Amino acid sequence: MKYFKLPDLGEGLPEAEIVEWHVKAGDSVSVDQLLVSVETAKAVVDVPSPVDGVIAHLFGAEGDSIHTGEPLVEFVSDADDDTGTVVGTLSQAEQTGEDHFIIGASPSTRAHQQQRTTPAVRALAQRLAIDLDTLQGTGPSGVVTMSDLEQASRLNSQFGVPQKLKGVRKQMAINMAASHEQVVPVSLFDDADISEWPDNTDITMRLIQALAHACTEVPLLNSWFDGQQLALRQHDSVDLGVAVDTEKGLFVPVLRDIGKRSEEDLREGLNRLRADVEARTIPPKELQGATITLSNFGTLAGRYATPIIVPPQVAIIGAGVIRKAPVVRNENITAGRILPVSLTFDHRVATGGEAARFLKAFIHHLEGV
Repeated sequence: MKYFKLPDLGEGLPEAEIVEWHVKAGDSVSVDQLLVSVETAKAVVDVPSPVDGVIAHLFGAEGDSIHTGEPLVEFVSDADDDTGTVVGTLSQAEQTGEDHFIIGASPSTRAHQQQRTTPAVRALAQRLAIDLDTLQGTGPSGVVTMSDLEQASRLNSQFGVPQKLKGVRKQMAINMAASHEQVVPVSLFDDADISEWPDNTDITMRLIQALAHACTEVPLLNSWFDGQQLALRQHDSVDLGVAVDTEKGLFVPVLRDIGKRSEEDLREGLNRLRADVEARTIPPKELQGATITLSNFGTLAGRYATPIIVPPQVAIIGAGVIRKAPVVRNENITAGRILPVSLTFDHRVATGGEAARFLKAFIHHLEGV
């Protein structure tokens, strides 16, 4: 038999969830025929067949998660090809000759689950339909006990069975936890007086252009930082991650080289990225490689925030709700428009002075007419 394994769908995407199979066992398929649609943490991806052949077996059902490098499809082949694979090499058991691979949890995860519980606890968990991986045990070293299962069963009866996070929301939880563990965040807040902006100003474009200017003035914040190696990589171009809120969760497509593009080109590019995000057709590569991020949460609500940095980036700018407020001009008080700004930076990389100069350059550019 030949096996087609889940290919690498992009950097930082170790697994995908099966959304829909487009073939079944026994079907004949041709090269590039659509086999399956899978959902990664960033997009829905259609996976085509790499060969002509007959489907012998499908690994995983709709809703199952599968890791990169694990088999998706088994193809019928000649007997002398039994140990071959379409992508990669499938490991063989030394004595039985049987194929061994894991669908879903990694071997280390499953081994840990077996080690931290007794057979009686595992049997009761199965009878109560409780996923042990969702529990934090109260026993020694986090071992799940009978009392933990009883408590979980009471909570399930009262509030319903908890649902595991999937897709985009699962990856967001992972990224936020990584940020909490790795980054030393500090936030600065200030206001930009945009009273002189014309009524038809494209606010998002002004924010993007101001951010590109600030990165030119203080390029340190347009960097990646490796906390383990204590190594900094500064970037010549500004590849801006733009947070896009959707019903499925938060996506951050990347607008490339914003400092060298016209406003019209930037607007066209951003519109395309947002449309692709909404349609869940955006390629994974368009969600990778941001050097700094903009969160324009003010389109919804909120003045100030402490935006979360996603490593290896070292800074993120947040823009709040524009409001009318009294401003002082030439020692006279007049009505004005204020745009609140929040900057979070990684204090392991940048000093307070460098961050303040970055924020000052950003606001100065915004306030220019």
